[in-house]
Amino acid sequence: MTVTDGKSRQETDRRRSPRRRAFVGVLLIGASVLPALACFLAFTTWLSSDIGRYRDYESARPCLGRTAERAWEDCLRPVVFTVESVKDAGGKGERSATLSGTPFWDGTVRFGDSGPLLSELRPGDRVTGTVWRGQVMALAQGDVRQRTADEPRDEVQMVAALGTLAGLLAVLAFAFGLIRLAWPRGQEFAVWRPYGKRLVVTMVSACFGVGLPVVWLGLPWWTAPVGVVAVVVLVGVLIYRWDRTDGPAAQDPVLSPAPR
Repeated sequence: MTVTDGKSRQETDRRRSPRRRAFVGVLLIGASVLPALACFLAFTTWLSSDIGRYRDYESARPCLGRTAERAWEDCLRPVVFTVESVKDAGGKGERSATLSGTPFWDGTVRFGDSGPLLSELRPGDRVTGTVWRGQVMALAQGDVRQRTADEPRDEVQMVAALGTLAGLLAVLAFAFGLIRLAWPRGQEFAVWRPYGKRLVVTMVSACFGVGLPVVWLGLPWWTAPVGVVAVVVLVGVLIYRWDRTDGPAAQDPVLSPAPR
């Protein structure tokens, strides 16, 4: 290869680099739309729907009539069922009971746990179900009661945490894309390795590391987004500061600290 060929290749790479940088920046900004939409739907649709359903269920009153004229009623109706079959696979297997003996609500109801009632049920047993809006919310036999998987729960904290995760991913993709388009000197700070990868791992870890304890402790749902964002911001600052002395920041006169 001649010196002329080497210079020509360097010139070609120099011309292509801004184009490639701009192309990647546009892709990242475009990709940020999907998690941003997921975040929007999580908070405006999923979260609000679950909260509204739980509040409606908590405020529902017993039905007045003794017999139901339709399957869907916005009240709590006690209904006697006969157990046809029971599945209690344990672990991650199916936990369900097939019920009959009613005019509208016969079918299979699912549970999240084996106890306290499901593991004790046998075909032919009579149980009392609580029906709300056409679904069986709970089964009871004597003093033992167990909620079904359809019963609304005050556990929207994870919905908020997942929505926050989607929003943070959108911000990350948009920020990296904008840096590639508008800040050529900051390209090294908007790369997958090490910064992007570390930040994504931090976001996912914070989502579950904060969201699940918030659910277990029964804290208000809004504490999940606040906690997730706080953890990600703190760890993000530490990630960039960690490489400040020997990373890109140390080599950039704009970002590196002035000598004393």
